[in-house]
Amino acid sequence: MIQFKRLDHILVSIPEGKTAEARAFYRDVLELTEIPGNHPKGAIWFTIADIQLHLREEAGGYYSARHPAFEVLDLEAAKQDLIQKGVSLAYSSEIDGRQRFFIRDPFDNRIEFLQYNA
Repeated sequence: MIQFKRLDHILVSIPEGKTAEARAFYRDVLELTEIPGNHPKGAIWFTIADIQLHLREEAGGYYSARHPAFEVLDLEAAKQDLIQKGVSLAYSSEIDGRQRFFIRDPFDNRIEFLQYNA
């Protein structure tokens, strides 16, 4: 049996030629800390709490429901911050024990923000 310890990183694809735009969104809008370095295949890496988000250009692309989900300390504060920055929010089915909403980055990658109920 595999005993998983934690999620280490998530790789999200972005369209070719869009690394600068991705960097601006994830660094300036979501305010993530970029991990400097010469990463494989020109990827850019960010820190989110104790995991990493990797973004890499790839050909193609489509509108998908696949997504990373990030737990936040204050869902309402995150919501207000994103609204102030002009980011559209979407909602999905309710899940017992948590609140959540979704956004799309500039490349239509879906991102979930959630907070567990006390």
